Amino acid sequence: MLTGDAYDLEPDADLDAMRFAGLDLSGRDASRARILECEVDDCDLDGTVLDGARVLDTSWTTVRAGALRAPSSTWRDATLTDVRVGAFTAFASTWTRVTVTGGKIDYLDLRESTVEELRLENVTLGDLDLSHAHVKRLVVVDCDVRRLDTTQARLAECDLRGARLRVLEGVGGLGGAKVTRDQLLDLAPLLAHHVGLVVDD
Repeated sequence: MLTGDAYDLEPDADLDAMRFAGLDLSGRDASRARILECEVDDCDLDGTVLDGARVLDTSWTTVRAGALRAPSSTWRDATLTDVRVGAFTAFASTWTRVTVTGGKIDYLDLRESTVEELRLENVTLGDLDLSHAHVKRLVVVDCDVRRLDTTQARLAECDLRGARLRVLEGVGGLGGAKVTRDQLLDLAPLLAHHVGLVVDD
């Protein structure tokens, strides 16, 4: 595996089997880059731009960023481990077989994205925005989720039983998701409001 440096991240870059470790990559523009079988470890990605990038078979470990931009990007067979990101903006993206383990993401923006086989495990999420997204086989394991937005989302085979939800928006988009009985009781007022039920004891 080749050793990469900050200057390798540039628009339309073709990065194959490279390792970026302990680097300041903040503010780098890698729009439309192809990132294949790479490792990104212990790097500062604050303000890094990945608009339209293709991230394939790549691992991201203990990276940090106040803001990370990746709209209209493609993520396939990627792993993110113990990352700490403020705003991860990835709307209108395609995520396939992606695993996020540990760490904290204050805002994960997957609006209008196509997501298939996304696993979230032991992650602290501020906002998880799936509005207008097509999501298939999402699995959430032991995660704190302060706010989940499924407004006009299309979910299939999604397991939310491991999510500790505080705020839910777009309850009508939850069709196709699996929840626990306790979660269902918590959701009951929102569901009643959504269908127009009047609860009067």
